[in-house]
Amino acid sequence: MSNRVIVEEAPDVLDPNALLAKLPTDTCGAIVSFIGITRGIDNGKQVYSLEFDAWQSKLNPTLQRLGEEAIEKFGIEYAALAHRTGSVGPAEPIVAIHVSSKHRKEAFQACSWLIDELKAQAPIWKKEVREDGEEWKAGLG
Repeated sequence: MSNRVIVEEAPDVLDPNALLAKLPTDTCGAIVSFIGITRGIDNGKQVYSLEFDAWQSKLNPTLQRLGEEAIEKFGIEYAALAHRTGSVGPAEPIVAIHVSSKHRKEAFQACSWLIDELKAQAPIWKKEVREDGEEWKAGLG
């Protein structure tokens, strides 16, 4: 495992700024971040929460692997990733990804790739709890 990837467990609370503070930046000229939050309204309906369930023993290894792949694929210096599980209310952070790199282009590319791959590969499922009922969303992430 690479010491250039930080994966943080975030079952109850996710503090994107605390995760960012753990990211080494001494060799970097750019940091790009993505923070996903729960929408309060989706398709005109009030959203009360998103409920995330995960295959816990596989989640962190998957995030670690994705971070390592991003380092290899884009030549970035470091990656930090965290994803909430459990109930996440409107405007609360769900996922945080921070990428540090020598140059901005690689950082933007890696961060975009990481969120796309996280949503496609991480063993996380979500249920949307809305004013008109509950619905499990298709696919992972």
